[in-house]
Amino acid sequence: MLLREEAGRVTVLPRQFPTNRGGLCQKGWTAAELLDHPDRLTTPLVRDPASGELRPATWSTAMARIVSGLRAVQAGHGRDAVAVFGGGGLTNEKAYALGRFARVALGTRHIDYNGRFCMSSAAAAGLRAFGVDRGLPFPLADLGRADTLLLVGANPAETMPPLVRWLTEQRQRGGRLIVVDPRATATARQADLHLQPLPGTDLAVANALLHIALTEGWVDRAYVAERTDGFDAVRRTVAGWWPARAEQLSGVPVADLEATARALGTAERAIILTARGAEQHAKGVDTVTAFVNLALALGLPGRPGSGYGCLTGQGNGQGGREHGQKADQLPGYRRIDDPAARTHVAEVWGVPPDTLPGPGVPAYQLLDALGTPGGPRALLVFGSNPVVSAPRAARIERRLRDLDLLVVADLLLSETAALADVVLPAAQWAEEDGTMTNLEGRVLRRRALRPPPPGVRTDLAILADLTARLRPTPDPRRTDEPADGETADGETADPRRVFAELRRASAGGVADYAGITWERIDAADGVFWPCPTVDGPDSPRLFADRFPTPDGRARFHPVEHRPAAEEVSSDYPLHFTTGRVLAQYQSGTQTRRVAALRRAAPDAFVELHPDLAARLGVADGEPVRVVSRRGELRAPARLSPTIRPDTVFAPFHWGGPARANSVTNDAVDPISGMPEFKICAVRVEKA
Repeated sequence: MLLREEAGRVTVLPRQFPTNRGGLCQKGWTAAELLDHPDRLTTPLVRDPASGELRPATWSTAMARIVSGLRAVQAGHGRDAVAVFGGGGLTNEKAYALGRFARVALGTRHIDYNGRFCMSSAAAAGLRAFGVDRGLPFPLADLGRADTLLLVGANPAETMPPLVRWLTEQRQRGGRLIVVDPRATATARQADLHLQPLPGTDLAVANALLHIALTEGWVDRAYVAERTDGFDAVRRTVAGWWPARAEQLSGVPVADLEATARALGTAERAIILTARGAEQHAKGVDTVTAFVNLALALGLPGRPGSGYGCLTGQGNGQGGREHGQKADQLPGYRRIDDPAARTHVAEVWGVPPDTLPGPGVPAYQLLDALGTPGGPRALLVFGSNPVVSAPRAARIERRLRDLDLLVVADLLLSETAALADVVLPAAQWAEEDGTMTNLEGRVLRRRALRPPPPGVRTDLAILADLTARLRPTPDPRRTDEPADGETADGETADPRRVFAELRRASAGGVADYAGITWERIDAADGVFWPCPTVDGPDSPRLFADRFPTPDGRARFHPVEHRPAAEEVSSDYPLHFTTGRVLAQYQSGTQTRRVAALRRAAPDAFVELHPDLAARLGVADGEPVRVVSRRGELRAPARLSPTIRPDTVFAPFHWGGPARANSVTNDAVDPISGMPEFKICAVRVEKA
């Protein structure tokens, strides 16, 4: 997008860019309304011990409270008693700086971020199959060239509307669009074929599709032999997934399975995409792996107009997980337990490698340990609202209340910030420079239109100031009120300088940014990683000749369907699933404050099939309770024939009584740490 400011008012303008070609969703067109919103935080808030209320404070007071609290916690409980929680909307510079701050300034292993709830299962599946995690290993424009496009658990018509242009182009070229989703979403209604499985059975569907491809001779055996390993074990596994067995388990008719396999197996160009519907399960990595196996067997990865990809879910969902705010990673997608990686990054950071902490724990495990014996006693949150977004949210809310110190940096008083001991007002997207990385691995520039309001600081400035204050012997030249830029003792808040350091830290890693400069990004509408040298090529398309594994070959992995972590019972006879709506985003902290979006989607709801509603005696619009073993939500019923009669849906953008994540299951994938957001057992009652 482009921004223009006239008479103090910021206007969003279209920009002809390769990925969206000038298109934005309603959330993008209205985003500038938050820059001067009356709810915006413009001064730090510190909780008054006497009254228990958050009260305005100076930056000096707020930072002194944070530093004294952090020092007291670590003195009494050790370095790992402080934790950091980031977000997938932070710029690359901020994500990098946050990881550096946690591991160097705090010396804690406890850092993770809300992207663990979004992309982690696809990331793990991609790493073990291809040796790399990049949402799309090909340009987005390839979607428009595919003869067959299979979307699994994806609803871009509501979650990523500009992408729908490529789906439209694909169909106008005569391509076939197939959608796998338990609901007849806005995307599914555009499809040539909609497979509507029981939630949690996508893995069985994928194995059945590969079974059919083998039976019909559509497997590219030359590609499998030349470019992959492990196919025989997968072939033996899927031999047991005949279509009738998959139909009995998933509810998808044999005819639809056969039609889907035929459309993929006979297409000249085919693409398989997964998203949250397939990934947010306690078997999310295996489910994605099953679709990766299908793509590899058909010989799709590395061919123009073909392949496997994953749709990202946050503003910097790709870049946010590349440079160190994940529990097990260092910049450049390096593993934190790799001695060579530790040595390289420690040299850039100017510290001995053995001083870097080891791997932390995934997001839900970290949040669930807060305030418990042996768990973190203090938490700093940047760009996240786990009170609404975490599974089993009431439990996480209690954990946050048990902390000795909770610090939140945000632009609005989110549900999480409302619990904090210190709240720091942070700059918005139009008020700071930096870079983001989109789902194609294209690194983009974000340019500041104007400085933050008086009293508001960027996250980089906050981290630089905290780092300086936490040093054992602070430089006497530093001031209590450092300006943005470089502090008196050398800590930098300049995003250009942070990016330069990020480039050095990522050099030689899987996500190598060493050859990417802001000037090169500006000249080329973005630069694709890996890009090792400034004068060398970037990488818009991966896997053409080899995969980034030690031997250059991709890996098949046999995976078996297993039931959801929680199955239905007589007390909880229905399946519950969650998702997004067009006019709201994530935990809704921002979008629920935009008038146009609030008019379009003013309240939460519970979607029920009319047959289910009739059995319950519930009318459209009548309040209902959705109850699980963990909690309940209350919202009006919305009757829709497009959902399965055995399944209930609610969007997760609201807090309070309508909080969908009060109900969701906190069971996690053993590999990725992804919670099982997409299925649990519930009952529905009149409220």
